[in-house]
Order: sequence, then C-alpha cells, then structure tokens
Amino acid sequence: MKFKLAWVVATLFCAYVIFVAVVVLVYEPQPQDMDWQDRQEFNKQTIAQLDIGQDKQAVIALLGPADISEAKPGLEGNLTVLFYRTQHVSSDGETSREECTPLLFINNKLSAWGESSYQSFLESPFAPPI
Repeated sequence: MKFKLAWVVATLFCAYVIFVAVVVLVYEPQPQDMDWQDRQEFNKQTIAQLDIGQDKQAVIALLGPADISEAKPGLEGNLTVLFYRTQHVSSDGETSREECTPLLFINNKLSAWGESSYQSFLESPFAPPI
C-alpha cells in the first residue's frame, strides 16, 4: 500500500514538473498583461526595432494596445498617433503624453516616431471636408 501511494505521489510530482516546464518554455506574456515597469521597458526595446513603413496592425500586434491614441484626416491621408509609455514621470496612476513615445501613422503605415513627429502631427493641416 505504501508503495502505491509513493508511486502516485511521484507520478503527480513528475506531471507537475512537466506542466511547469511547458508553461515556462511556451508561455509568452502579452504586453498588456505586464506590470507598468516591465511594459515600459518592453515598449522602449520594441520601438527601437521598428521600421518606417510597418503596418499599424503589425505594430499593435508587437506592442499591444496603445496607452493613448489620436487621429485626424490630413492632406497626406489619415493621420493616427499611438502613444506607448516609455518613461516614468510621476506616480499618479495615470499615463500622460509626456511619459509616452508617439508613433505617427499615415494611412496605417508607420511614418515616424518621437516628440518631433507628434509636433508635426499637431501642425499638419486638416484635409478639406469631402
């Protein structure tokens, strides 16, 4: 009887170890599931690897949902700015634009990122009404 109990315990332990190993090796946390500090570092590293011309949906797939977003029609096409938190400023529980890196998309293609890109977005003229 003791042998059977020891065998059951050993089998359960081995199954648990295998399960944990599979989870650790296979599980890829999503950016939106990370705590703010890990996500901020992840955002910085991922943004540094982006290329001009990448599709907006591909960028969202890499970085997860934006912390803040803005959009407007422009003379060059539809302009969208996605803000991703990359630098902590104050511990107020809110993510502000000053804590984010803006990514500028024209017609859903990445055209620029950084503060100067956002300033050009703000200064770009609206498209005439259709």
